[in-house]
Amino acid sequence: MKSWKLVSGILSIVLFAFVSFQSCAAGVANTLEANGESGGTAGFLVAIMLLAGGIVSIVTRNGSKGGNIALIILFGLGALLGFTMAGSYTDLNIWAGWCLICAVIAVISLIKKRG
Repeated sequence: MKSWKLVSGILSIVLFAFVSFQSCAAGVANTLEANGESGGTAGFLVAIMLLAGGIVSIVTRNGSKGGNIALIILFGLGALLGFTMAGSYTDLNIWAGWCLICAVIAVISLIKKRG
């Protein structure tokens, strides 16, 4: 799990930059179209969860129960926000899927530590 946490942490931090720029563009498009959607804002919140989760993943890669719980909360919240508020910003479903994968693997890591 050490290598997975390091790789997923680095990828999450890299995705933060990409998702935040993409979310800004989606937010501007939502504003110009005045369609009442909040996909851009949700995307920016998911980007923040990706950054925070990536940092926690790298820092706690040697394994700790609290670190896994923090990853489950951060990535789980990112997945929940992404899937529920995507609207016309369909790429947000992909980023929320990445958050869900990371949260599930954190659950698996937590269960393996207990056993």
